[in-house]
Amino acid sequence: MFLPRRRSSVLALGLCIAAFLWYFNAFQPDLRPLLPTSKPQQQSTAPPTTPVANVPAPENPVQAPIVDHGETEPSPPPSPSLPQEAKLDSSAGKIAEHYPVKSFFQLPTGAPNTIPKIQHAFGTESQADKSEREKRLAAVKESFVHSWDGYRKHAWKADELSPVKGGQRTTFGGWGATLVDSLDTLWMMGMKEEYEEAVKAVEEINFSTNTLEQLNVFETTIRYLGGFLGAYDLSGGKHPILLKKAKEVGDLLYGAFDTPNRMPVTRWDWQAAKKGEKQEASAGSLIAEVGSLTLEFTRLSQLTNDPKFFDAIQRITDVLEAGQKKTALPGLWPVIMDAASGQFTDVGFTLGGMADSTYEYLPKQHMLIGGLNEQSKKMYETTMAPVQKHIFYRPMTPDNADILFSSSVRVSGSAETIVHDYKAQHLGCFTGGMVGVGAKIFDRPADMKTARQLVDGCIWAYNHTQHGIMPEIFTMVHCLEGDDVCKWDEEIWLKTVATRSAGNDEKTPSMTDLEKGKYLAEKQRLPKGFTSIPDTRYILRPEAIESVFIFYRMTGEKKYQDAAWQMFTAIENVTRTEIANAAIHDVTAPNPEKDDRMESFWLAETLKYFYAIFADPSVLSLDDFVL
Repeated sequence: MFLPRRRSSVLALGLCIAAFLWYFNAFQPDLRPLLPTSKPQQQSTAPPTTPVANVPAPENPVQAPIVDHGETEPSPPPSPSLPQEAKLDSSAGKIAEHYPVKSFFQLPTGAPNTIPKIQHAFGTESQADKSEREKRLAAVKESFVHSWDGYRKHAWKADELSPVKGGQRTTFGGWGATLVDSLDTLWMMGMKEEYEEAVKAVEEINFSTNTLEQLNVFETTIRYLGGFLGAYDLSGGKHPILLKKAKEVGDLLYGAFDTPNRMPVTRWDWQAAKKGEKQEASAGSLIAEVGSLTLEFTRLSQLTNDPKFFDAIQRITDVLEAGQKKTALPGLWPVIMDAASGQFTDVGFTLGGMADSTYEYLPKQHMLIGGLNEQSKKMYETTMAPVQKHIFYRPMTPDNADILFSSSVRVSGSAETIVHDYKAQHLGCFTGGMVGVGAKIFDRPADMKTARQLVDGCIWAYNHTQHGIMPEIFTMVHCLEGDDVCKWDEEIWLKTVATRSAGNDEKTPSMTDLEKGKYLAEKQRLPKGFTSIPDTRYILRPEAIESVFIFYRMTGEKKYQDAAWQMFTAIENVTRTEIANAAIHDVTAPNPEKDDRMESFWLAETLKYFYAIFADPSVLSLDDFVL
């Protein structure tokens, strides 16, 4: 079963690219990545997968590379096996195709391969531990109820609640992003009355109209398509309307793939498409927005028996695989790709914002199709060597902690000249969970240490700020390669602060580096170890608790439950409002100012993982769900 993952990417594409260029070329830019997502999906419930069948590519003047998977006779897609009450009005939002697919990649079929178990075999807990766990569970649920009630009262059926003033926001087309995105969490928490009310409300959503001229295909996929599929799977298919709505969204988004090479237009002028205008994928597409549609589209094909959705993302996967070893940093994909030609000529690389879920979905896709296709496994394993060599780094800390963070690099001139920025992002905290899952299912036991170091790194970042909350982006001093001890050196830390931190004023020119470092560290409220914090916000993100939850479920170590509780109480103390919970502007401030924003992932992901880590281990078992 599948439960989607979401991160927010609401900036216009031009701004994203500008931010990216600034991020990788300026010395200390303030990049504010808001990118994807995760909902439960049962592992390989649809026809289990076999090697993907090849289909001749559509006729096109610009053909991205397609990997050969073996030929099949061209055939029209079968009619979706939806329940009668879930049949879709085929005339709703119909978009004429200019580049139709003549034959489709088919879902793999056959008995699923055995995938190693991920979740720890939990024993009987003591009464004291159970009592403590259940109290924490109740506290998390109360927080969810508080925010849900605020949404229901002040922003019902709107995309987002304004948690400070009590208004509403239209950020994702006015289709009710928070409503749809939160369905699975309502079900998981046993809020059946509220769930039934929400299901009834989503029946009224009309996906043929929208307040936006341009649709972000990625965001629409993870919040709406993922929201419907996750709730449908988690509730055991109790409400066919959810699958009907998922099909409506899928059919709409499928129009974004109607390009000469079948690569999607990620920022899609759907109104122009409905008028019959031809379209082409962008030469400046974010890799996360191209490569993070895999799970939702695959699951939709599994549930409807309509191959077109799987076909759409399989073509993307083939393009990614074909170019993976031909980039400026072989094994990794740059943040920006030319989707019109299928080329990867950019030189910036990260597992953080604008790239993250392209990597994250690789092991998840392997699980979702029952391990019957080795493609995702091979692609994941190809990424691991360059990621561990160039992206993950150990920071120097006052307590000499054995931790890692995920950063970004830029290739200059040749692959031999790699410039590191040592920026850590809250978005990058998903890597601990990803590497841990990959270690289990792909039999890479040595990677479990890396996974632990990454998870512990994000916990460390939470624990070492004034309010116990990790900022969006920060930098630290990196340990030298091969330095297993990496002892704290305050002078090195301060001198690095002097070179990295913004905030120079009329006083700094006359200072030595050491004096300047002390002055700037105090002025910018830098905790020891942090050399700069370009983005001080916390926007209710889920990535850290997601990995803490996954690692707890993999190891059974109670210390990760305790770490989660400390994180939850810190977040609740600072972000709670009379109405719900709000993002905060500066985690270093004595009294952080609240931003009037509560993105849908607070209810859909962050609180879901806080709840799940204190729930019985059978709830969202890692062996039953793809998260």
